[in-house]
Amino acid sequence: MQHHAPATPSFHLQTLVGMGIVAIALGLAFGALSIPADAGYAGVGPNFLPWVVAVALLVCGVYMVYKARNGGFRHMEALGEDEKPYWPGFAWMSAGLLSNAALITTIGFVFSCTLCFVMAARGLRMAQGGTAPGVKSWLIDLVTGLLIALPVYWMFTKFLAINLPGITQSGWL
Repeated sequence: MQHHAPATPSFHLQTLVGMGIVAIALGLAFGALSIPADAGYAGVGPNFLPWVVAVALLVCGVYMVYKARNGGFRHMEALGEDEKPYWPGFAWMSAGLLSNAALITTIGFVFSCTLCFVMAARGLRMAQGGTAPGVKSWLIDLVTGLLIALPVYWMFTKFLAINLPGITQSGWL
């Protein structure tokens, strides 16, 4: 039986990535401790989702460390010579997430999430090899982002009784 070298960078790097995910999960769990557990209208409190995400990340991180320490991800396809990370797309998506976090209390949930969607869509479109989109593409992304963010805001504030940052007192933005 012939053994092939795994098509991954290194087992140590894989272990570090898994440990990083475990660290993020523990940090999220530590932060969730400070969120009140008072149940809202639906019977879950505002700390429910952070705990779900923390547990899911912890399970994934521990599994990644386990896999890395037991031979790594051997069945991954090798990257071709011309396949490299597309850093501009990563930068657009990261900027969208960071701007959402920075602006959510200033411009409200709806507009900050819409901005995040527009920037992420731009990054993904660029990563697929698309050319720079025109005004029509920007407007479609803007409207799509609003059509996603508005019902989410309404569901959280009206149905689940969870306060999200808004810019008006009407409860719609």
